[in-house]
Amino acid sequence: MQRNVIYRGKILTLVTLDNRWEVVEHADAVCVLALRGDEVLGVRQHRPAIGRETWELPAGLIDPGETPLEAARRELAEEAQLSGTMTLLSQVYTSPGFCQEKLYLFEAGELSATPGRPDDGEEVAVEWRRLRETWHEIARGILATSAPTTLGLAVALARRGWL
Repeated sequence: MQRNVIYRGKILTLVTLDNRWEVVEHADAVCVLALRGDEVLGVRQHRPAIGRETWELPAGLIDPGETPLEAARRELAEEAQLSGTMTLLSQVYTSPGFCQEKLYLFEAGELSATPGRPDDGEEVAVEWRRLRETWHEIARGILATSAPTTLGLAVALARRGWL
């Protein structure tokens, strides 16, 4: 298959395959579901791409040479100053029609405080929310979020028999 690079940026590369398909090449990512009773941990942050604040599970890109597990631990420490055991719950392609990015969803357990700080320029506010209430606010469009967060919440609800 012939691969032609159209654009190479900091976080993505746009290529054409056989001069027919446009494909975005993007690093794989992780998302971390952390629960405390019927509460779920998320972070509030401004997302310039959509011009508004979102509430999302801790998440981020896997750095070169890093495993998904290492990335999940790093993201939880950076965004929420927490550490814990990690269990891989799911692996999904985020948008296979045009992008090869794979998302690894982990659940964090046995949470404890750990030093960590967000990436430079990343401003996040950690927030524990009730799981069901959060799900309903997302479903009604009250709370903006991401697809990985929606997946994580659906898994948490289904495992409790609430979905």
